Amino acid sequence: MDVFSRTFLPAAAEAGLAVQTASRHMPVFRRCVGSGDATVLVTRCSRPDRPVHGEYLLLLTHRRLVVTRQTRVLHRLRLHLNTELRELSHVTWSPDPRLRCVELAATAIDGIRERFLIRTQHPKQVWQLDALLDHAFRTRVRSAQPRVVTTVAEPPTVRPVAFQPVVAR
Repeated sequence: MDVFSRTFLPAAAEAGLAVQTASRHMPVFRRCVGSGDATVLVTRCSRPDRPVHGEYLLLLTHRRLVVTRQTRVLHRLRLHLNTELRELSHVTWSPDPRLRCVELAATAIDGIRERFLIRTQHPKQVWQLDALLDHAFRTRVRSAQPRVVTTVAEPPTVRPVAFQPVVAR
């Protein structure tokens, strides 16, 4: 069993997802996430700007954010968002313990602002979710080394000495 499978099922159980729901979404998540990537969070969520467009399931790993959508009528699964964490910009979240929810917002690489509302069972879970998002988006993304795509070498300051023929004596 790979790392993703070992961490996805306990995270889904902790979120209170039914086994049928987790196994229905698992093939979509598996296509998006590598086998060595550990699951940080799996949870149901909704879109505050589009409440009637179906049910969403959010998967957060150490490297990726994947959101699937299940349509209400035919229960078809659609991939809504699949991106690396470092490709997200302006990531914000606002915990609200009175309403027992956290609103997560991020701008994807294509410039579209995505907003998700994550509801919890208890106010205490709001702060746990806040700490988890803080670790995923602030600590891990900031500490990651930037990728070097190319480097430009400086021209040599000293000219090489021209080769001179060696005379045998």
